[in-house]
Amino acid sequence: MNQADVSKLVSQLRIKVNPRLRKFRNPGGPEERLNKLRKTVTALIKHERIELNYPRADEARMYAERLISDAIRYGDCHKTTMEMADYWLTEKQLVHKLFKVLAPRYQNYNVSFSRLYKAPRPYPGDKNLKAVLELRGNPFPSVTPDTQSNRNLIHNVLLDEAKKEYRQKKYEEIASKIEMEAEKMKTTDAATKETSV
Repeated sequence: MNQADVSKLVSQLRIKVNPRLRKFRNPGGPEERLNKLRKTVTALIKHERIELNYPRADEARMYAERLISDAIRYGDCHKTTMEMADYWLTEKQLVHKLFKVLAPRYQNYNVSFSRLYKAPRPYPGDKNLKAVLELRGNPFPSVTPDTQSNRNLIHNVLLDEAKKEYRQKKYEEIASKIEMEAEKMKTTDAATKETSV
């Protein structure tokens, strides 16, 4: 058995997993905590991009990654995977989306299936960190700006040319200062030679 076959036998998450789970305060106890995580995983599979508190997004990401990786690895004929999908997805029509849409999409991915971004914090407002959790390959526009595709816009071209001109002027100033220093050194050397003679 070669290395590629062995890697398919071991389920690996491509994200950092905390050694201990977070301690969320919940009036309903651990069961209510799991229900919130189930709702979060369901919303992520349904909408493919959600915004929520950072700690819950980070923990729900682990469960969503595991759910998708097992769906890819075992398929919809595996009893344990179906039970896990049935448990984590509260809306049962999303089980079909998991196996028929997401699993084929991520079949050949060698990176994580989801992305987690820290969202900007509104200044006078909540102190809790917000996050944007999304699945890769979603139909929405990118969260991060694409700076490479707009290099040829007219204002960027003009700014680049202005930077080049500014740098050229600064280099000329530095070169003239160096030449002036060299001339001063020559004149002082000549003056010291004349005084010593």
